[in-house]
Amino acid sequence: MKTRPAVAIVLFGLLSVAPSTALLAWQAPVHDFAKWEKEIAAIEAADREHPPTKGGIVFVGSSGIRLWKTLADDFPGYNVINRGFGGSELTDSSYFADRLVFPHEPKQIFIRAGGNDINAGRLPREVAADFAEFVRLIHGRLPDAEILFIGWNPSPARWGQTDKLLELNRLVRAMALEMPRVGYIDAASFVMGPDGLPRRELFVEDALHFSPEGYKLFAERIRPYLKK
Repeated sequence: MKTRPAVAIVLFGLLSVAPSTALLAWQAPVHDFAKWEKEIAAIEAADREHPPTKGGIVFVGSSGIRLWKTLADDFPGYNVINRGFGGSELTDSSYFADRLVFPHEPKQIFIRAGGNDINAGRLPREVAADFAEFVRLIHGRLPDAEILFIGWNPSPARWGQTDKLLELNRLVRAMALEMPRVGYIDAASFVMGPDGLPRRELFVEDALHFSPEGYKLFAERIRPYLKK
């Protein structure tokens, strides 16, 4: 087991997005990266058999990305690569970047992770710090790559976590405004109905993941940000 990567404290100090100095004393808990080894190894094996073209667009993150089976169909004409792995947290995307991201030398990286972190009891500022570390790691090797964080949306299954998810969105957006080649995509409001609750038809039976109609609207939010 290994601990999470170091937190990018300096970024938070410059941007003043942390509500208190508590972040300075925060120590990330031990995290089990080994549980993903089988899934990551399977992705690597598939890449060896059918190597994706370099210089494309990598989507990485948790199950919302992994379950996006229509990704390539939703963005015809783009070299999109799905590297999501379900149940993962944001720091997992950093840890496995050597195997999931860097080999493809992407020009753009779309990341959607952090919801499982909040569900596990972590605070929005802690997860936002992990995003800052992800940016530092990626730009250390791919300085010209654009990184876009896809914001979180409310869901029926995790309705009680909505405030924390929206706070994570706010923190990441504030950071992105001050970072070169980093952007934020609002993907929260499209799920809401006139009654102020998430539209149930946009989710599958688990009330957490998108239905085909949900992914259709999700893709519409993201499409303007893709580079040819």
